[in-house]
Amino acid sequence: MLRHRTWREKVSAISAISVSPRRRHLGLYYRLYFSNIGQREVCEFLRHLLRHLRGHVIVLLDNAKIHGARQVRQLVARCARLHVEYFPGYAPELNPDEGVWGHAKRALANGQPDDIRALHHEVAATLNRLRRSPRHLRACITHSALPLFLP
Repeated sequence: MLRHRTWREKVSAISAISVSPRRRHLGLYYRLYFSNIGQREVCEFLRHLLRHLRGHVIVLLDNAKIHGARQVRQLVARCARLHVEYFPGYAPELNPDEGVWGHAKRALANGQPDDIRALHHEVAATLNRLRRSPRHLRACITHSALPLFLP
């Protein structure tokens, strides 16, 4: 028996769909990384949202351990306009962001990037196309099991 450890390169992602206060405008924000996402990256992403969104920002997060980590809790405590709510335990059907990743996976299926940089580029291009499609972003929200909050 030969044992072999494999190491695969990967692209990790974090994203959010934004809904304007009057529920007319939708946005998609994301960050891509070449390593695992930890609490530092979650905080970086939340600060990114705060830089780009005005007023109070309500973020719905799943119950991944990194979303409730010490650095994330400290950031939320320091930023008065940042409000975090958590989905119930394992409830991907409530999370509109799952629609983003379902769309991205379908668009990227059967792709064959030459290297990790090409994969990164293809993921970013796919998300940028989705970002420019309010119809698809709206569908991600309306197809989730969240209580309806879009007109």
